[in-house]
Amino acid sequence: MHIFDNVQNHINSIVNPLLTQRRNQLFSILGFFFLTNAIVAEFIGAKIFSLEKTFGFKPAGISLLGDTFNLDMTAGVLLWPFVFILTDIINEYFGPKGVKRLSYIAVIMLVYSFIMVRISMSLEGADFWIFSGKNSGISNMKNAFDSVFGQGLMIILGSLVAFLIGQIVDAFIFAQIKKKSNNRFIWMRATGSTVVSQFIDSYVVLVVAFYLGGDYSLKWVLQVGTINYVYKLVMAVILLPLLYFLHGVIDRYLGKPDSTGEII
Repeated sequence: MHIFDNVQNHINSIVNPLLTQRRNQLFSILGFFFLTNAIVAEFIGAKIFSLEKTFGFKPAGISLLGDTFNLDMTAGVLLWPFVFILTDIINEYFGPKGVKRLSYIAVIMLVYSFIMVRISMSLEGADFWIFSGKNSGISNMKNAFDSVFGQGLMIILGSLVAFLIGQIVDAFIFAQIKKKSNNRFIWMRATGSTVVSQFIDSYVVLVVAFYLGGDYSLKWVLQVGTINYVYKLVMAVILLPLLYFLHGVIDRYLGKPDSTGEII
């Protein structure tokens, strides 16, 4: 028995450092993708696009809340489904601690990014650059730059609040469903956490940024928020195979028995 213990300890001394190294590498890779998607989604989220015009369809003309509206969404919805898949993967292998750590880092980096953008907007543009877009129909490049990147303070605040609350809620619900289901039914914890967290994310940013901080009506906010929310739920279901695929790849990389521990 003593000999067996010595052999087991020797094997652990070899395997554990390798597992620790792989877990750290995995956390870094997931973190890089998570932060990149979060930052890019915030900056492109200022654009409201028409889904029908993008694909050449006729306006939807959907009746909701006593009004008719079309499928208009913020461009940030293109990336947020991937952010929440990454959130689920990180939660699966590193627990709520991992999600919260990356969420706090993301908020810090977003604030830093917005500050740097504001500073760049305050710089005086070179004369040749200001008028370099005339051939493209842009009379003043500085005004165009400021218009694209100059999101209002309330938009920034709404985005940060919605992101942080959504991530923390997602991590909490995911962990609770995982615990109650005895680590079974990946689809249930991924979809269940998304249903609640995406609801918060879809409406909070619009209420803070466009209703409280702008001249948009509450009806418009609810319309756009609803379309964003439905889109995210549909994407969450569509991307479930990707979630299972990534889960399988990571299990093989880490080794299934030791793949669900807390972040170190």
